[in-house]
Amino acid sequence: MADDLQTTRVENEETALEHFTELRRILLQSVVFFTVMFVVFLIYMPKVLPMLANGYKIVLMGPLDVIRFYTGVSGALALGLTTPFIGYQLWKFVKPGLTPTESRITLTYVPAISLSFFTGAAFGYFIVFPVLFKFLIKIGEKSFDVLITAREYFLFLLTSTLSLGFLFELPIVMVFLTSIGILSPTKLKQIRKYAYLLLAVISALITPPDFISQLLVLAPLILLYELGILLSLVTFKKKMKKEAALIS
Repeated sequence: MADDLQTTRVENEETALEHFTELRRILLQSVVFFTVMFVVFLIYMPKVLPMLANGYKIVLMGPLDVIRFYTGVSGALALGLTTPFIGYQLWKFVKPGLTPTESRITLTYVPAISLSFFTGAAFGYFIVFPVLFKFLIKIGEKSFDVLITAREYFLFLLTSTLSLGFLFELPIVMVFLTSIGILSPTKLKQIRKYAYLLLAVISALITPPDFISQLLVLAPLILLYELGILLSLVTFKKKMKKEAALIS
């Protein structure tokens, strides 16, 4: 009996060590991938900047600002591209513990998350950011000579794009939580008003304090929540059919 317990303990320790080693490998690969993307963006930053500047004349306030500016923008862009890579690596880590069906379903979330993120970032870059930025500049030009600094410009740009990139993953998160049994379509409908309130607070935090700007961000977020409920309902029905088939 003691020998069996000792053997089990050794096997558990070996398994934990293997998991730790695998997680360390994933972390190192992710850091390497991020570093490579960071260096690439840093090298090509002079070519990337004109596209991001959208024709505005942007100024630096000090000699060190160019370093902070280049590294900040390169790091943000590299992080956006590294996120799908990390998701795929984590899927490979949990794959041995999944059934073939669970593995296939989980894998579909990796491109779905990536697509949602880039769709949200594109929505922020091509729609939300230009509208909000031009609106604010016009207000400022009525009373002041507006000087657009690199730090403020790209902080506003990254806030408008990356935050929406993550927020656009809301339906994917809702479907995933439904598939593992944490949420249900009924529950999502019951908490709808609280979800709307939370989304309104988030939209207020990432936009200027005016109704038009907040509505421009809040409206698609509400639509995404409703889309999440619809997809959750589809997922829930499929889950119920599979469970009924297994029982019968």
